[in-house]
Amino acid sequence: MISTRIAGIGFQVPANVITNTDLIKFMDTSNEWIIERTGIEQRRYVSAGEGTSDLATAAAHKAIAMAGIDVSEIDFIICATISSDYFFPGSAFQVQANLGLADIGAFDIKVACSGFVYGLSIADQYIKTGQYKNILLIGAEVQSNALNLTTEGRDMAVLFGDGAGAVILQPSDGESLIYSTHLHADGRHLKDLWGEVPACNQKPHISHEMLDQGRQYPKMNGREVFRNALKRFPAVILEAMEKNNLTRDDITLIIPHQANLRITQAVAKRLELSMDKVYSNIHKYGNTTAASIPIAMAEALAEGKFKRGDNLVLASFGAGFSWGSAAIKF
Repeated sequence: MISTRIAGIGFQVPANVITNTDLIKFMDTSNEWIIERTGIEQRRYVSAGEGTSDLATAAAHKAIAMAGIDVSEIDFIICATISSDYFFPGSAFQVQANLGLADIGAFDIKVACSGFVYGLSIADQYIKTGQYKNILLIGAEVQSNALNLTTEGRDMAVLFGDGAGAVILQPSDGESLIYSTHLHADGRHLKDLWGEVPACNQKPHISHEMLDQGRQYPKMNGREVFRNALKRFPAVILEAMEKNNLTRDDITLIIPHQANLRITQAVAKRLELSMDKVYSNIHKYGNTTAASIPIAMAEALAEGKFKRGDNLVLASFGAGFSWGSAAIKF
């Protein structure tokens, strides 16, 4: 059977750095309060006129360059995002146009923080069947424009940042491959982490009344999210390891979705792993939702945390609730 490999990877974040101290201008908070609860020291916000598709396109160019292919060789595009530039169509079409491509298939998937892992699993199936040979998979988000930057919204607002990461997926050369992917969801927890409006089950789907009520801002039951994350992260990581008979010693690095440093530390403890084996860069970028795993992968590779032939486990948990993992020989 054909296997899939990651041939190239790249990321892009906005130039605009927002520190915890900067947030004091908008809300009652402090650097110490945010670091203690999240581990985040700063994040990136887009500038006026800069959108998800812009970050996604820049990340794509870097991944394409690393893969050593021409843009014209891309034959499919998948974009994982919950923050496309427009209500519709999705960002994948804008990236396609930005890259000067036409006719090839493209679509968005909306699985929030698990979007990249879900997208990886989808792309893996296309490669395995021989349908496509160079798939561009992107995780990209602009969350800053949708946040309630007030004391009322600070529990969510301090967490999120903007960014994009991209990979090129190809048939395996035998030296690197995706071993397996594992996807899960539990829609019973839908309203524990969600964005209520615009809502297509409402007429109109957005109104002045909804805006005045603040229903356009994301909402989170932090305690329930934390509790489920501590349960789902270790379980789905172990699922990937057990499926492929990988021990802790076989794994060079675990790269989780960058949700909260406290969650990452707790997961490492439950798995009896040192933090040297569990990558974290949330202090620099905050939670970039679907972009966080590919951004973290690109940075970890640049820092020499892993190399070709090393075993990795990617893991995610987020809205839906959705969670997933992928075991990879990079």
